[in-house]
Amino acid sequence: MLTLLRDLRRQRRRLALAAPDRGRSLALRHVDAGSCNGCEHELTLASGPHYDLQRFGLGIVASPRHADVLLVTGAVTTRMHEPLLAAYRAMPEPRRVAALGDCALGCGLLGAAAELVGPVEAVLPVDLRIPGCPPTPAEIAEALLRLVDGRL
Repeated sequence: MLTLLRDLRRQRRRLALAAPDRGRSLALRHVDAGSCNGCEHELTLASGPHYDLQRFGLGIVASPRHADVLLVTGAVTTRMHEPLLAAYRAMPEPRRVAALGDCALGCGLLGAAAELVGPVEAVLPVDLRIPGCPPTPAEIAEALLRLVDGRL
């Protein structure tokens, strides 16, 4: 592995390629708080080879302890209220929250009122709102790139 990395550095210098921009990356932790899975499908497409969010430094991580942004889909249900708060508390500072889709933003919530806490904003402070039902992969990518670039 070390030989491979050394060869890669040599090749970069030989081709005069710029060093990767390490200051622009975000680790995303996705939490489905009670969605219909439409937003998850679009998020999967945004992570696929056509949009390839990883080339921009955006990656989905398995643990909130490694995350910079908590990406929440769906309206918060009573059963997901505590797990969502636990994931948020486990994140290192500074914490950012992105609400993905109309349900997460409180527009046209599906489900019985007794089973819903409400939109993500009723539970956590939201830094980024990505509207749509569901938002397209291009809209998701653009919004997350605005967050990376600090254009909020």
